[in-house]
Amino acid sequence: MLGEFKAFIARGNVLDLAVGVIIGAAFGKIVSSMTDDLIMPLISLVTGGGVDFSSKYIVLGGAEKVQAGMSLAAAKAAGANVFAWGSFITALINFLILAFVIFLIVRQANKVIPPPAAGPTEVDLLAEIRDELKKK
Repeated sequence: MLGEFKAFIARGNVLDLAVGVIIGAAFGKIVSSMTDDLIMPLISLVTGGGVDFSSKYIVLGGAEKVQAGMSLAAAKAAGANVFAWGSFITALINFLILAFVIFLIVRQANKVIPPPAAGPTEVDLLAEIRDELKKK
């Protein structure tokens, strides 16, 4: 079993996948920073300022523990049950940006990398077989 595992790990596809996961995690951090530090402040500016989606929440339970203007992190630390809809909106924007960038990368790769050459059709193969049988 150990030998099979070594053969599985040594395959090119597994190593490519591992590299992809590591690069994807690093790229995800870049996209999160871009969303949190660049895009969300611009959205806040456009919507009149003061709007920070990541800190928006609704208290579902433990409202006595939450004071007006308390941050999401402070409300969670106080033990309140919160519905953090702003964090979800931020994560959704992160996902859309990441998906769009990956779409652009794949689109460019498809333009640069030529499609594999098409092999012979079934009709061509059958014609070759017929011709070989006629020779015999």
